[in-house]
Amino acid sequence: MNRRRFLQRTSALSGGLAFALPEITRAQEPTARSWQTFEITTHIEILKPAGVTRVWVPVSLQATPFQKTMAQTLHCEAGTASIVKSAPGLNLVAAEFPPGAKPALTLTTRVETRNWMVDLSAPGSPGRATRSELDAYLRPTRMLPTDGIVKQRATEITKAAKTDLEKARAIYEWIVENTYRNPKTRGCGIGDIRFMLESGDLGGKCADLNALFVGLARAAGLPARDVYGLRIAPSSMGCKSLGVSSENVTKAQHCRAEVYLTAHGWVPVDPADVRKVVLEEPPGHLSLQDDAVKRVRARLFGSWEMNWMAYNYSQDVALPGASGPPVHFLMYPQAETAEGRLDSLDPASFLYQITARST
Repeated sequence: MNRRRFLQRTSALSGGLAFALPEITRAQEPTARSWQTFEITTHIEILKPAGVTRVWVPVSLQATPFQKTMAQTLHCEAGTASIVKSAPGLNLVAAEFPPGAKPALTLTTRVETRNWMVDLSAPGSPGRATRSELDAYLRPTRMLPTDGIVKQRATEITKAAKTDLEKARAIYEWIVENTYRNPKTRGCGIGDIRFMLESGDLGGKCADLNALFVGLARAAGLPARDVYGLRIAPSSMGCKSLGVSSENVTKAQHCRAEVYLTAHGWVPVDPADVRKVVLEEPPGHLSLQDDAVKRVRARLFGSWEMNWMAYNYSQDVALPGASGPPVHFLMYPQAETAEGRLDSLDPASFLYQITARST
């Protein structure tokens, strides 16, 4: 059957796939607002197919303190498609279209989100995290080495810190003080932190600046991870630059970060968005001493506004059935034809549109 429909709660996905979801403990419960529901539709069409065409699409995280995936519907008219678990914390759509078929699919996701805040003023009751999970987020990756200049810089930044909270805050403040958002960076950047530190060019976008936080945190002995996702609504923080202005969110991808602190569990941070406010918030090029910047800077260490949907935590992603190399991260749809991997940021060969609406 070439047309497949997935409309399931997280307890059972079509094709026999079912994934256990982590518990949300009382200490992790966000208190800033109640759950809000969104419907996100991703439509993809390959304009220049050649031979067998394969498409991969990131799928929203299932259940976290800040997000619940309620339903997923997948339409694939001319090929075959399924939702697969590719790695821990990474589900994706994998689709294949035979020669001559029209490669097109639509994924509709229904999620609930709510703002996430962790009270860092007093010890809490961290959620469950196994030693193997934490070890996984201490390991280096191709773009996130933890040796050499990364280790050296992490040691310098945290030399006066005595606790893991102090280390994390020192790294966060260093990122805010020393990096900048480069509007010429393509997409969200690639997160090559060794190059950033060795070259001294600390500019980029969210996948660069938040990756730098994650790499420095790991080098300082703190489990940390990038969280790849998509802005889906306007911001209520008083900053236009931190939200979307319409239901068309095709170019609204955004990477955030989390760091694990012993007394608090996973803690949300987003130094890249502080630099986004500096550059983009009207009238633009604000000072770090600007009141709006100071408010955002204080809030984004320990808090996320959830006008954003999370996809996954994964890096160096090997796409199922792909002939090309792993991707640095899966935040954009990806595709291959017989002629090779397509540029996911090039609408001339790879057309996709993402819309989001509150329901």
